[in-house]
Amino acid sequence: MSGEFTVLKRELIYSGRVFRVERDEVLHRTGYRSVRECVVHDGGAVVCPVFANGDVLLIRQYRYPIDRHILEFPAGKLQPDEPPEKCALRELEEETGYRAARLIDLGGMYTTPGYSNEILYLFVARGLEPGAQNLESGEESITTVRVSFTEAEEMVRDGRIMDGKTIAALYRAKFLPEITEP
Repeated sequence: MSGEFTVLKRELIYSGRVFRVERDEVLHRTGYRSVRECVVHDGGAVVCPVFANGDVLLIRQYRYPIDRHILEFPAGKLQPDEPPEKCALRELEEETGYRAARLIDLGGMYTTPGYSNEILYLFVARGLEPGAQNLESGEESITTVRVSFTEAEEMVRDGRIMDGKTIAALYRAKFLPEITEP
């Protein structure tokens, strides 16, 4: 770790398909001892699909932890050693049935740095062409929702879009000249 902490002991609490939980006993550089519980995640990719006319493509997906359907951009977990761009293209086609001619890198974001190392890589997909939707098991209820960029922004303002990764990707996409200029 950095010069802020020395890890005295690390214990694996849980290891699952999506993440693991580690419990560290740490010594702060000030001499204070504490416990840090961290969710360790391989990261993922999020893609904001933008059509030639400026419309964006969202998905409506059921999310078990909150027991509701939400609107979000296609996203998924990185496979071991998978580049984020490949993950973004794979998830776009799997979840929406569209392929992209190109991706624009919007940078990364930490989802919850207070307790997790998860980083999501954000992209805009352009040159969208119909492909074949290929939903994974458990994703059968995913549907697509096409709206104007302005409508998506309104959906963030009024709470119809509450997903943080979608809000971040939409916000970053807004500042691309090719998105905001006809």
